[in-house]
Amino acid sequence: MWKTTIARCTLPSMRKRSSVLACHALRAEGRPRWAVATAATSPSPSLHLIWKQLRGYGTQAPTPLPSTALGNSPGVRQVRALEQERQLEVEWEDSRQSLYPYTWLRDNCQCPLCTLQSAHARSLLLSQLDIHTGVDRVQVTDNNKVSIVWPDQHTSEFDPEWLRKRCFSPAARQALQEELFLNKRMYWDSELRIPTANFEEVLHDDKAALAWLLALRRVGIVYLKGAPVEQGQVARLSQRIGYLRLTFYGHTWQVQDKSQANNVAYTAGKLSLHTDYPALHYPPGVQFLHCLSQAGEGGESEAVDGFHMADQLRREDPEAFRTLTSLRVDFTDTGSDYCDFMVQSKNHIIDVDSDGRVVRINYNNATRDSVLDLPLHQVQAFYSSLKAYIQLMTRPENMLTYKMEPGDLVTFDNWRLLHGRKSYVSHPDRVRHLEGAYLDWDEVMSRLRILCKSVNGES
Repeated sequence: MWKTTIARCTLPSMRKRSSVLACHALRAEGRPRWAVATAATSPSPSLHLIWKQLRGYGTQAPTPLPSTALGNSPGVRQVRALEQERQLEVEWEDSRQSLYPYTWLRDNCQCPLCTLQSAHARSLLLSQLDIHTGVDRVQVTDNNKVSIVWPDQHTSEFDPEWLRKRCFSPAARQALQEELFLNKRMYWDSELRIPTANFEEVLHDDKAALAWLLALRRVGIVYLKGAPVEQGQVARLSQRIGYLRLTFYGHTWQVQDKSQANNVAYTAGKLSLHTDYPALHYPPGVQFLHCLSQAGEGGESEAVDGFHMADQLRREDPEAFRTLTSLRVDFTDTGSDYCDFMVQSKNHIIDVDSDGRVVRINYNNATRDSVLDLPLHQVQAFYSSLKAYIQLMTRPENMLTYKMEPGDLVTFDNWRLLHGRKSYVSHPDRVRHLEGAYLDWDEVMSRLRILCKSVNGES
């Protein structure tokens, strides 16, 4: 049953349902040793074990979010128009207060004239919006909705739960962003025991699929066991989410020895730790790899948590971190496969958002271009910084090693994990062959949100 695998860890939070994804928020602080479990060489038979062991590493989950983000929120006690501030003050039955700017309220009127209900999309044009509007009168209706009559006598009504969820307080905003994007991560090192689920259960059970995607987002890598040993399974799995990302290597691609290989992955040599496709300005977010046949000797997979390593680099060598997050590096990929291609990009090795949070790693030594568009005085600093990051990742205590067998399908976050492979020797009866495919995080997160709503019985 699916409960014996990944989904066990998510059930308690599903039962404590709040809004769409807030129930699954995990407290993750990016500590240097977030070992999720204790074995490094094989996937975990059960995430239930991992879930219990997380508590030993200071990761209490699930953690309730501020009440401003929760469903079943308190009703409205009273509302008051603050004319000087041009804000509406809502006092809730739990005595908390929320403030809402008049302009935002008018812009987000939920009536059929202002919102296309069937598409949940705004119909009101910005050109029609008076951004300096006042209000005529405000009140709480008999059914506990907030009613606003505007100066032109247009009336807006707002559901209290809808308003509470969109409170502008820092705590509520943070909680809602976590609900929508699940940005917090569980960092790990060589002691990770990879979360594991059954391939067929993920395909056919919504709870198992939701648990898989939650673990993929939080941990960054999930093993699926028991896939049929034949091509086409990565495409089949992608249909559980939406659709595959088409690249110059096709919708799917075959990782095996090829004469005149157009990619270093299609050789038997060692692959250093890398993310796929930094030669694109928007690299694929998620990767699937399905083992159809393993090499006679060697071929073990290697992986490292790039976000964890970036966090370590920030602490151990702040100047190197600053360099890798500020300088753009050229990547290139040229050849012919699905069609002929000559791809060129400029990416930071480490991408951070406006809050300084690491959001993507872009690194592939094979496709890092000989063109280096940097001033002379920055060249040596760039190499020193990149070397420091690579040395961190290749420390034995940070690198995870595992070996795929036929029927194993690994799914991982290509924006976060750097993955590699040891060299191998194929025998005539054991020729190494993996089938791979990409998806984008937009599609994966879309399916995750939909599954969470359906599993939690939300309309």
